[in-house]
Formats: sequence, C-alpha cells, structure tokens
Amino acid sequence: MKSTPATVAFVGSGPGDPGLITMRAAHLLRSADVVVIDQVAREGFLEQFVDADVEIIDAGHGEAGQQLTHASRAKLVVKAAKQAQRLVVRLMDGDPATFNGLAEEARACAKAGIPFEIVPGVSSVSAVPAYAGIPLTDNASRGLHVISAADTKVDWKASVADDITVVVLGSPQRLASGLAALQAAGRDPQTPVALTQRGTTIEQKTRTLTLGEVAAALATEPLDVPAIAVVGRAVESRQQLSWWESKPLFGWKVLVPRTKDQAGSMTDRLMEYGAASDIVPTISVEPPRTPQQMERAIKGVVTGRYEWIGFTSANAVRAVKEKFTEFGLDARAFAGLKIAAVGGVTADALREWGLQPDLVPSGEQSARGLLEEWPDFDELLDPINRVFLPRADIATDTLVAGLQEIGWEVDDVTAYRTVRAAPPAPEVREAIKSGKFDAVCFTSSSTVRNLVGIAGKPHASTVVACIGPATAKTAEEHGLRVDVLAAEASATALVDALADYGRGLALAAEEAGESVRRPSQKRTTGRRKVKA
Repeated sequence: MKSTPATVAFVGSGPGDPGLITMRAAHLLRSADVVVIDQVAREGFLEQFVDADVEIIDAGHGEAGQQLTHASRAKLVVKAAKQAQRLVVRLMDGDPATFNGLAEEARACAKAGIPFEIVPGVSSVSAVPAYAGIPLTDNASRGLHVISAADTKVDWKASVADDITVVVLGSPQRLASGLAALQAAGRDPQTPVALTQRGTTIEQKTRTLTLGEVAAALATEPLDVPAIAVVGRAVESRQQLSWWESKPLFGWKVLVPRTKDQAGSMTDRLMEYGAASDIVPTISVEPPRTPQQMERAIKGVVTGRYEWIGFTSANAVRAVKEKFTEFGLDARAFAGLKIAAVGGVTADALREWGLQPDLVPSGEQSARGLLEEWPDFDELLDPINRVFLPRADIATDTLVAGLQEIGWEVDDVTAYRTVRAAPPAPEVREAIKSGKFDAVCFTSSSTVRNLVGIAGKPHASTVVACIGPATAKTAEEHGLRVDVLAAEASATALVDALADYGRGLALAAEEAGESVRRPSQKRTTGRRKVKA
C-alpha cells in the first residue's frame, strides 16, 4: 500500500447533459487515475472525458447489485485514494453538496488524512426545471422549497401555500408518496405539477398534470429514473417556455456513417437540434500500397518544387502530417507554399496543425467549388507552375483536370487508401434494418454503398438525408427513398436540412393532433419530401 494517499476531488457531473459539466470538472477528469462514479454518471458519459485506461469504480451499487449506503461509498473512496497514484475523482450526480452524501464522504477523507477538494456542479434542482421550460421563481412565487422525498421527517405543511414552488427529488416510488403527503398536508389538489424524467438529456420527458392527478397517472405510467417533480404555479410557464423538448430533432436517433474523426461537426450539430447520433464507420483509411510517390512529393515540398498544395479531406492532412513526422519535419516546411482546403473541416484540421489555408471555397465545399475559386496560373506572378494534390486512391479527376485547364501542372499523389470497414455489431445492423434509427445522414456516394454493403439497407421508415445530388442518386440506385437534400455540400448544411424536415414533421403532427414526432415511433411510408 502507498504511504502517501492520492488527492480526492469531489466533482459534480451535472444533471445529465455532458455540456453542463464545468471546465474544472472536465480538467480533473482528464487528469484522474481513478474515477468513482455515482448512479447516473455511467461509462457512456465518461467516454467524453477520460482515457480508456482510467480505472472506473461503481459507487452506485455493490457486487450483489444492492444500492450502496453513504457509509459504504465513503469506504470505497478512501480505499481508492490509498491505492491510486495521484488523483481520484469522485464523480457525483448533479451537485456534490445537494442530497449527495458529500458530508459523509468528505469527513471520511478528512479522518483518514486524505487531501480533497470540492468542485460544485450544476444541480438538477434548477437545471431540470429549466430544461423543461419552468423558471422556479417569478412574480407569482415568493419562495422555493427543495425537498428530498427520502426524508421521513419532512414537514410538508410548510409547503402548502399557493405561492411556494416545491421541487421534490427522489426515486419514482418516493416521489409519488411525497407528492401524496404534500396534498394530504393541505396543498390544493388543482396545483400544477410537472414530472420530468431523464432531465437535460435527449430522453427527457415531461408530463404536466395536477397534484390530485399524480397518484392515478403514476399508477398507469410509472416514472423512469432519474426523476424530479415541480409543484406550483411556476409550472404554467412551461406552455410558453418549453424549449428543449421542442427542438426540431429532439429525441431522434441519427445514424452517421462516418469515421469518428470526421463526424465531429455533424454530431455536434445534431446535438444542438436535440438528437443523439450513432457513428458507424463505413470506410477504413490505410496507407498507400507503395509509399515512394508520397515520399518524393514530401521531399518536393521541402525543395520548393510546388507553388500550391491542395487538401481535399482531413484524411489527406493527416496522411501528410504522418509523413512529415516520419521524416522529422514540421509545419515550418510549408514556408512559402500556398495552401488550399476543400472546406471547413479540412481547414480546421490544417489549423490544428498550425497552418492557415490561403484558399477555402466560400460557396460549394467540394472539388468543383475549390476549382471555381482557384486562381489561374500566371507566369508573371507565379514562380512555379506545379501543384501537389495528396488524395485518396478513389478520388475523381475533376480537380486535376480543372487545374490543368487553367495552366497548372499537377502531381496527383495517392496519400491514403480507403477500404470498406468491417461490419458493425449485430445489434447495430439489426437497428439499421428494423428502423430503430430515425434518420441516416449520407455525406458521399461511398458512404451509401459501403453502409448497404456492411450493414444492409436502412428501414423504409428511416429518413434518408443526402449531402448532394450525386449522393442522392447513389442512394436511389440502392433502393433508398431520399427525403432530405442539403442546400450546399457541407455536413452542417446537411444536418440543418434534416432539422427543417423535423420541423415539418412536428408541424404536421400538431395539425393532426398527434404527439408522436419521431419516425422510429411511427412507421409510415407516406413521408413528405423536404429539400432545404
């Protein structure tokens, strides 16, 4: 056993949305040797913040599946600190200081001589109602009472006044009994109540009813965990202020057939619209079979052979960077060389390397769009007439031919090969075929061909969104019905177009008096085609 214990950081994970975690919490998670998690902060949440080799200890339940007491959790934390090298993060649901047993665990650390710090988190007490469109205080509310339904000594009579907003936390069973006790203590049965489960996530669901209706409602449709109840006139604001559950793709599950490195802009945009995304790589990037051509081109960069280098993908940037590293070079070797990027994602990859592109298309982000803005060769202005294009083995000749037409000589070099990826897991293939995905976003013809090849055709109820006409044509050739076509050839424009389609579905459902807005919940083939 180590003689010096590690430091323990009691960190709030927030109410569920990873975007609500504090900067300090994220920093500590990235530095941790061990993370001790609570009931809500499971591994899926942690994947965004910790490395795969970090030890994860479950403090929510014991080996037999029983829920641990505060005392048992405190012992786990102390034991972890005595064995860890440097830092143990005790990740607590919501805010550590609010109904989380912080006092017991921190006292145990103090008693054992273990140094610790406390990092507050966004509490579900305020965050979940805010995501449900319920401000806890307004002109009609003069007080706020926060109650744990697990507390058997609560004086519910102190919360019966009409101008008091009451937030009740606890398990679904205790929430029900707590709200019944509040009504029995004298709170008006007609008082508005909002019941929210899985708050701040894309699985959030809020029901509004009256205090007198709660018992019957929960008997027929029990709450899931975690859950929270808000009682009071503040709930009436939800009718106007509901914003999270009203997002155009709220709750949608979208298939993104791209590599994880390429999918960032799409998944971030989908999250902004309230959707979850599953990334299924359809291609695998491999080095060229013969490296000599690439090696000669890299040497040409150093010796001043080229006037321009044109990057048509982030993979090309990565391939050139790897060769630079292999040869002991860095970004300084690009001095005096003009750099072109086909679009924003590729430009961002260059900037991460410390390179600022000289040319990025302002319109269509494609080889054609890049060619439209590429300057003609001018023998008076351009000392060298040669362009280096590091590209995939399956790249089209559009850019090469176009550059040659405007006077440039081109070294079209295979920087990497794209091969079909291995099939996804059986459960993913089944989800694709059975319509459990609400939509799929295709960003190229190859993603269509490869997805169908490794996983089969998406279900007829799945909304098919394509980045451009060529991709849409390929999808139709494979028997898919294209519902959404992006206004321009970019990943963000594709997601924006899908969001417009989602708004249309929501409006149609509202006009028809239906509550279901997700394609996976309503199997239908009579879909309206939207082009944004």
